[in-house]
Amino acid sequence: MAKAGLDGHDRGAKIVARALADAGHEVIYTGLHQTADMIAATAVQESADAVGLSVMSGAHMTLFPAVVAALRARGAGDVVVFGGGIIPPADAAELKAAGVAAIFPPGATTHDIITWIETDLRPRVAKGAAA
Repeated sequence: MAKAGLDGHDRGAKIVARALADAGHEVIYTGLHQTADMIAATAVQESADAVGLSVMSGAHMTLFPAVVAALRARGAGDVVVFGGGIIPPADAAELKAAGVAAIFPPGATTHDIITWIETDLRPRVAKGAAA
């Protein structure tokens, strides 16, 4: 889980990180004010399967693509990027077209995220490991 840019609202990220950990997933929370390159470096260093971004600042159209690009630049284009925050549906569709696997809008529950991880992310990761 990561908070990119100047966004200082991390309550949601911490709640999601805790819910994922409680569901049995290993979670690393990078903390506030991370750059895309810092997030990608952590993902590579920790051999992460996915990066979850929380963006409440309105900079989602810059931050999500920057993280995707930073992962690709480090040879980690197979790391799945997902996230949530205050993201309009039209922007969510554009982010998905740019390589973001899932966007969870306001009101999404931790159960929704965990279910997505189990039904979508886990099979993607398993398929990539088998290749």
